[in-house]
Amino acid sequence: MSQPAILSVNSGSSSIKFALYPVQNNALAPAFISGVLEGLEPDGQIRLRMNQQSLPADHISGENDDARFTAALQWLHQQVSLHAGSFTICAVAHRIVHGGGHYAASCAVTPDVLQTLRSYEHLAPLHQPHNLDGVAAFARAYPDVPQIACFDTGFHATMPDDETRFALPLREHEQGVRRYGFHGLSYRFVSHRLSELSVRASGRVLMAHLGNGASLCAMRNGESIATTMGFSALDGLMMGSRCGQLDPGVILHWLDQGRDRKSIEHLLYKESGLLGVSGISADMRTLRASDAPQAAAAISQFAYRIRREAGGLTAVLQGLDVLAFTGGIGEHDAQLRADVVQGLSYLGLKLDAAANQAATGDAAMAIHAPDSGIEIWVVPTDEGMIAAQDALALIN
Repeated sequence: MSQPAILSVNSGSSSIKFALYPVQNNALAPAFISGVLEGLEPDGQIRLRMNQQSLPADHISGENDDARFTAALQWLHQQVSLHAGSFTICAVAHRIVHGGGHYAASCAVTPDVLQTLRSYEHLAPLHQPHNLDGVAAFARAYPDVPQIACFDTGFHATMPDDETRFALPLREHEQGVRRYGFHGLSYRFVSHRLSELSVRASGRVLMAHLGNGASLCAMRNGESIATTMGFSALDGLMMGSRCGQLDPGVILHWLDQGRDRKSIEHLLYKESGLLGVSGISADMRTLRASDAPQAAAAISQFAYRIRREAGGLTAVLQGLDVLAFTGGIGEHDAQLRADVVQGLSYLGLKLDAAANQAATGDAAMAIHAPDSGIEIWVVPTDEGMIAAQDALALIN
């Protein structure tokens, strides 16, 4: 008799992550297989890893981003079928970036739910279409298996009105033009992990999810009270190929120049950020390896924007007890962490340089000096685990 398992799929803007979690005694066991396919961002170099082993990626190709993503989904389904023969998949949990005003808690995907979520694609064009294409692909592959949507916006449902409201007429707010916040599954995991690691985690916490997409979240008493992303996943920090915070007057200027919506959207989502400033790559690792002055300028601006937004969120929190780094850059780039902490040293943060260098994202690790007034942690995130837990709870 085969063992039940939950498959977790995170079809993102630059990567597809997956993990298969066996179910034992009505709880999730550690992942039996897990992997990531990276490099799906514009001009990215595709890399595959399965259970920490690198695999050839030559067979995943395409003339454009959509073709590469489709090929990546096909590869993922093949790998799951190949390695999960002894398991019965009882649910597929999907990270969905935007739940809009309808969905905060995770739910089963029905045709009506899918149609509603498709209507939010313009709010997160890098993510939402890929998220939902992943749902559709696995619904075809496993037609009798529940597909569970787990929303990045849900964690931020606790934010107060002062944070969610724009200074726009009430009618706009009532029609859903408001701040939502994203990276919620990651923040849920980090929040829970911090509560296991530190007694200060119930206090004033600033979490930094830094990757191809990047944001900060201010948390008090385990709840989100403010975040840098807003109505869409464009706002806040500079990112891999996204601009981050931008004066809306720039958009009006481009419209006056005669630019159309599609070209503006492409510029903001796929030509900006680290890629736009450097003119080289959206990948921080590539920029670190470059000696071009544009690469250094992009890295400097990335760190500056984090420090600038962190200052604002610290004011909202009225102080700081814990700073936590997560995400691909946050977990692996020791120099970036050092630059951010140095810029926030006026708050009382002090880094343990050796611990910072030793923190490589393999496990949660404290990197603050003994005399630091604020704890500093590196916490590897696991959005897939959070999604799988929600899926298990729903099917039960």
